[in-house]
Amino acid sequence: MPTLTTLIWIAVALLLIGVYLSWTAGRLDRLHARIDAARAALDAQLLRRASIAQELATAGVLDPAASIVLYQAAHDARQAEEEQREVAESELSQALRAVFAESAQVEAVRAAPGGDETAGELAAAVRRVPMARRFHNDSVRAARALRRHRKVRWFRLAGHAPFPLAFEMDDGPPPVLADRAQ
Repeated sequence: MPTLTTLIWIAVALLLIGVYLSWTAGRLDRLHARIDAARAALDAQLLRRASIAQELATAGVLDPAASIVLYQAAHDARQAEEEQREVAESELSQALRAVFAESAQVEAVRAAPGGDETAGELAAAVRRVPMARRFHNDSVRAARALRRHRKVRWFRLAGHAPFPLAFEMDDGPPPVLADRAQ
């Protein structure tokens, strides 16, 4: 009888370990899905910001030099390969800060027909990009923390999923637009 009791306890222990590992794998899978959703949201916000910047650059409301700088940075951000994307998006942020360093440029945009709406869209876009990036990077941080655990590595609970990478960029908005976004 002691042998049967021991076997039952071993079976119960193995079952509990299996349930725990399954729960951990499910949690990791949910974190990876959250990263994918957050990355899609970040990509959408970055595309929206670049599109609005290109639209503004071609609208004829900015001075020609500012239009060229803004258009080129937005075009480069939209066309960048994945490994160059962070740099291109940072350069777009810098171009936006340079073009809208003073409120005179914002006032020029607002004075144009439909300019109030365009300025509002741009202000909203530059406000949403940092939020989307923070949400993505928080998801990456949570997945990385779980993937560092020994049990995840030893039992290969992450499967073949690539190690999640944060999206690091300069996303500081132009101060005159950040004030209007609130």
